[in-house]
Amino acid sequence: MSEYQILTVFAAFAFIYSLIASRLEKAPVNGALVYVAAGMLLGPQGLGLIDLKLDGETISRLAEFALAVCLFTDSSNANLSVLRRIEAIPIRLLLIGLPLTIALGLGLGLLVFGDLSFYEIALIATMLAPTDAALGKAVVTNPAVPDTVRESLNVESGLNDGICVPVILLFLALAAGSVEASESGGLAVKLTLEVIGIGVVTGLILAVLGGVALRTCSDRGWVADTWLQIPIIALALLCFGLAQWLGGSGFIACFVGGLTFGGMTKQHKEQFLRSAEGTADALALLTWFAYGTVAIGLLFDQFSWRVVIYAVLSLTVVRMVPVYLCLAGKGLQQDTLLFMGWFGPRGLASIVFAVMVMADHLPGNDTIMATVAWTIVLSIVAHGLTANSLASVYGARADHRGGKI
Repeated sequence: MSEYQILTVFAAFAFIYSLIASRLEKAPVNGALVYVAAGMLLGPQGLGLIDLKLDGETISRLAEFALAVCLFTDSSNANLSVLRRIEAIPIRLLLIGLPLTIALGLGLGLLVFGDLSFYEIALIATMLAPTDAALGKAVVTNPAVPDTVRESLNVESGLNDGICVPVILLFLALAAGSVEASESGGLAVKLTLEVIGIGVVTGLILAVLGGVALRTCSDRGWVADTWLQIPIIALALLCFGLAQWLGGSGFIACFVGGLTFGGMTKQHKEQFLRSAEGTADALALLTWFAYGTVAIGLLFDQFSWRVVIYAVLSLTVVRMVPVYLCLAGKGLQQDTLLFMGWFGPRGLASIVFAVMVMADHLPGNDTIMATVAWTIVLSIVAHGLTANSLASVYGARADHRGGKI
């Protein structure tokens, strides 16, 4: 298949979607759901008009870059005054809810998957624990949703994927047999300090340096017109690339960097971010379209009802029960707990983790990949179809209570 044919089909889809994107944003069917569906329809198992033949490395890089830019721009837009007021909620979601999610996912996985090893099931549970900032954007940017809930979900989705990286690496080493269980404690501490610590420090330093430089040059009129589109994207990728190069989490670096940058550059933030968000959306479109072309094969080559059952449990019980438990006693309304529990979409981070695991060729790789694929696709459909409608209903209920959540 000619690369020009692939370019033609993709460009035509991107152009047509861009014409109606603003209209679709208010409809149940939009964003990643459309991108993945188009990839499935036009891909090799559909009409056969496009066959990207992407290997795992390419899909992983697309997902990494899209998530990196999304994390940076979303955290730059965070309302720090609200975040300081409600910081206990995202802290509990990350320090209590996330470990509970992994533990519950592991427990249910042991019941569902009898043919996988303990550490392979632990890998599935951890790969599917982090929520996706890109897929959750329809909720965290919806003004109908109280800002307390939006900022809490934004911070959770921004940091949980980076926190899961050392856990993934630990379970992967144990599953592959490259480290003994007796050595796991020391390795866990080492990985956590390196991955999270390097990510935080890298994001802070680059955001401060980049923010000062950008603010200074902007004040002098050195950055204008078409160049407005470049600095934020470059800074986000710089945070990601350097942190990964040094052995840290690029995702944490991007979120911390964006949060720092947003707090430093309030005066110029809006004009720079407006240009950058368009690039973030384009990267997400490319990633989900590419994923759609290979998704059908992942979904049905190793299909089993156990895989589908676990995927449904992962999006419901495994997510919602830990959220409910970790936030119980914080004075939140029942519908708030259910809303925050439901909107935990899975996506780009899980794709990246899946490629990391795939490279080790574990005995249960096929089942692992199928489980991740089913969870992601079901999440795209379920959360995509309900984001706007449930956000509006929940926002109206909270408004009726005078903003009480």
